[in-house]
Amino acid sequence: MRAFVVRVVKGVTLLGLNGALLSGSALAQELPKYNKLSGVSGNLSSVGSDTLSGMTTLWLEEFKNLYPNVNPQIQASGSSTAPPALTEGTAQFGPMSREMRTREVEAFERQYGYKPTALKVAIDAIGLFVHTDNPIGGLNFKQLDAIFSSTFAVVELSICELGSS
Repeated sequence: MRAFVVRVVKGVTLLGLNGALLSGSALAQELPKYNKLSGVSGNLSSVGSDTLSGMTTLWLEEFKNLYPNVNPQIQASGSSTAPPALTEGTAQFGPMSREMRTREVEAFERQYGYKPTALKVAIDAIGLFVHTDNPIGGLNFKQLDAIFSSTFAVVELSICELGSS
């Protein structure tokens, strides 16, 4: 499973989203009542994960219901587009399906003098399906790491070693 993270620029508040984000959950019941502010207007830009675009669209639609003078814009062009958009100031939200890399955090911090704020909003489960005729009977976590990791953090295996204990 991987965690989905929305990065936000400090000073941009999730006005009205606290209830919208968690409306059906027990956690939402623990949040204080939201008091709508007056005079909220302008553009609200989200650049990043295409996987999170459906959820982000719902959040920004709910935000627009509370603040009709806000123009939400979503660019769902992939997680790698979020850090530069946040650093360059072209987005206030940067939904990502991964953690920011050290160099991305450092670039943001050089620009603004603080680290970006991460809000974990979802978990993604990944299922692996293979044809029944596949000779590999199973994989362990080290083997999955070898297949999906670019760094081989756990172990590096050749294709011939897959399926062996």
